[in-house]
Amino acid sequence: MQTRRVALLAIIGAVVFWGLSFISIKIAVAVLPPMTLGALRFFLGTIILFFIKGRLAPEEHLVTEDIPYLAGAGLIGVTAYFFFENNGVARVSASEASIIIAAIPVLAMLMERFLPPRQPLHLRRWAGAALSMFGVYLVVLPSLPAAGPLKTASDPIGYLFMFGAALSWVGYAILTQGLSAKRSRIYIVFWQSVFGFLGFLPFAFFEHPAWEHLTWSVLAHVAYLGIFCSALGYWFYVYALQHLGVGTSSVFINLIPVVTVVAGFIVLQECLAALQWWGALAVISGVYLATLQGLPVSLPFKRKGKT
Repeated sequence: MQTRRVALLAIIGAVVFWGLSFISIKIAVAVLPPMTLGALRFFLGTIILFFIKGRLAPEEHLVTEDIPYLAGAGLIGVTAYFFFENNGVARVSASEASIIIAAIPVLAMLMERFLPPRQPLHLRRWAGAALSMFGVYLVVLPSLPAAGPLKTASDPIGYLFMFGAALSWVGYAILTQGLSAKRSRIYIVFWQSVFGFLGFLPFAFFEHPAWEHLTWSVLAHVAYLGIFCSALGYWFYVYALQHLGVGTSSVFINLIPVVTVVAGFIVLQECLAALQWWGALAVISGVYLATLQGLPVSLPFKRKGKT
């Protein structure tokens, strides 16, 4: 039970880091193109993780048989995820993007249900995921493009990019959970970050950063993204993944837009509509419902006989 509490605290910490990251990304991306920013933040994050690994697991060296899983998770959950997300947000509104990302818990639980080893059906988790998705919709609803002649048209390709981001994160979670049973968390996150950073380089090579506009303020935001979001955030998430599972951990992703909106209210003094407060309550309630430990519910059409 104590381990579960620590895992819940870890996933909440990761969500808070990632929820606040949108402020830093918005400021930094004005100077540094998306993939260059990704390369810089994960380069810094990898350095931090290198020193942490040297202290916690100095004897763990890269194992050849782990490379496909580590490289796959790093390229899918780091490089591909940010490639899809950055291109998606460039084509649709941030609010619309948030709604699509809110599908991650459902996709994760579908994969848990139908991919081996199959997980039992937990109605509470499914209800919690659905409620949290509805809450995300309420949170971002006031920011959606208004209907009518002034509505900004969204590029349909942007929705495909965001769906690709959601699938990338689920794939990352599944690959990571497979390694967590036999390797330390710091080993997993460090090498994933290395491969993810290397994956950014070919894209960053063709971008043109505005280095002349680089300020200490921008560097501070890059440092936050690298230390807290790339290094500690992924480390916390892998810990939660190991003890909570893919489906339950993924439900917490829906708290990210809530953290972002509340941070805007507190830090930037942005006004929140009553609907957004109700949405935040729905997301939190859905996450709580999904994390309750209940008995699995068997499907009524489950086949009888030998398994």
